[in-house]
This record gives sequence, C-alpha cells and structure tokens, in this order.
Amino acid sequence: MSKTEDVLAKRLGMTVHESPLRMKLLRLAMRFPSSSAECLEDWLVDVANDRGARVVFREARSDRAVLGVTEEELSNEELVVGICQLQCLDRPQMLRLSAQLVSRAQLNMRYLCLVAEQERVGDVLASLARAALHVSPRHPSWLAILEKFGDGRPLRDSLLHWTRLAEPVMMPGVCNAQNWKLVA
Repeated sequence: MSKTEDVLAKRLGMTVHESPLRMKLLRLAMRFPSSSAECLEDWLVDVANDRGARVVFREARSDRAVLGVTEEELSNEELVVGICQLQCLDRPQMLRLSAQLVSRAQLNMRYLCLVAEQERVGDVLASLARAALHVSPRHPSWLAILEKFGDGRPLRDSLLHWTRLAEPVMMPGVCNAQNWKLVA
C-alpha cells in the first residue's frame, strides 16, 4: 500500500475490524498471484475482471490469463463484499466493480447480505444501492440490499454519484441521453 493512499474507512469516519474474509482474500492472492498486482486491491480488480466485471480495469495488468480462482474458492458474493471492505484502499472506482456484479441480479442475496453483515459493509452497500436505485428503482438485488441495510447511519462522505454506476442510453441522431441503465 502506498503511503499516500488512505483506506476507505478513514474517509468515511468508520473503524475496521479483524476480518476473516480479508485473511481469506490474502491467502487466495498468494495462491493465485497476479504478476502485476502490487496490493490486494489490485488483485481484487483482476479477479473481478476475470469474472466479467470490466467497468474498471487495471492498465498495468500484463497477465491477461485467468487467475484460476474458482467461484467455489471465492464466491461472487464474497468478491463483492471484499471490494467494499473498509480496510481497502480508498479507490472509489473499485466500488463500481461490486455494483456491476450486483446489478447483474445473479447473486444469492441472502448469502451476500450475510457476508456483508459479518464484514460490516452494509452501510457501503446501502449507499451503492441508493445510487443504483436512482437509475433502476425496481432492481430486485438493490432493493434487497436497501431493505436489509437501509436503516444504517448515513456515511460521512459520498461514495459514488449514480452516473458512475450507469451508462447513458442514446438514441440515433440525438445528442443527449434519453435514459440511463445500470452497468451489468
């Protein structure tokens, strides 16, 4: 970790805990290394990219081969929560990868909420849910997250603007976006 980078918890005014998931992620990063990953956050981006979430990617990644981390070893639900952990470096663009995975509506929401609660990232997910629901008010996954974690305390700082979780839907011959859709 660069000495100039802070963790997400510091910006949000929150504390971190000893995380069993973080220890698991560190073990997996050692077993399935990415040659250009300088920190766990880089490795998480690489895993998300390997799973098809490509709204954010690392230019420095030289190994385009799949890292080999199976979903049995690290579920997509754990990946989403791992990216949202308060211990992560404060790189808001990484949260877009979690949002993309959730927006696909292919996650086990009960398991995601359980892991999120254990890892204390419910407030982060609720903030992302509010932004996503601005674009797609009836999205079932984001509604489930907001229902579970929406009563939490508001964050001290905003995470992402809703436009960072969506893409414009353009009409031929028209300059302005007619609509927006979640990146999935």
